[in-house]
Amino acid sequence: MTDSPAGDRCDCGATAGPVGLCVDYYHAILSEEQADPEMYRWHAPVVCAYLLQHPARADAKYLDVQFRLLQLYLDKGLDALLRVAAHQVARNRHGVRSGYDMAPLTPYAPLPSAGVPTRFDAAFRDLPFKDDSFVSDGHPAYGHHIEAIAAATVKSWKSLQD
Repeated sequence: MTDSPAGDRCDCGATAGPVGLCVDYYHAILSEEQADPEMYRWHAPVVCAYLLQHPARADAKYLDVQFRLLQLYLDKGLDALLRVAAHQVARNRHGVRSGYDMAPLTPYAPLPSAGVPTRFDAAFRDLPFKDDSFVSDGHPAYGHHIEAIAAATVKSWKSLQD
């Protein structure tokens, strides 16, 4: 388990789970994704949700895009998010370095600037981990858990707008 100033409490407010703090879950997920292409499909929402739940570990200039990407994911689904991500990669490959193409994300709320949430209804420590895997119950179940974490992340950030 990773040490934290609060001992067994993560900076997002979650307590440590069987794998440790959220950072331990995050690293374990990233590691498992490397050997499982189907699990890797959820890489973008995992990264966005983790960084938005732990903004001190993120580059602040990308948090708005990550917030909007999670909203797109919740609104249109994983395939739509993967299409937008593929579009960005293709732009970068073709030398278009004028910045991120925000057009697909303009319908979504910008990241609130009124602070940082300190609690989320679902966190990475809530992910089931059995038989040394996050997908032991199958990829659809894993996807539902990631979606719940993404929804809790967006909900907490949007609550700052009220």
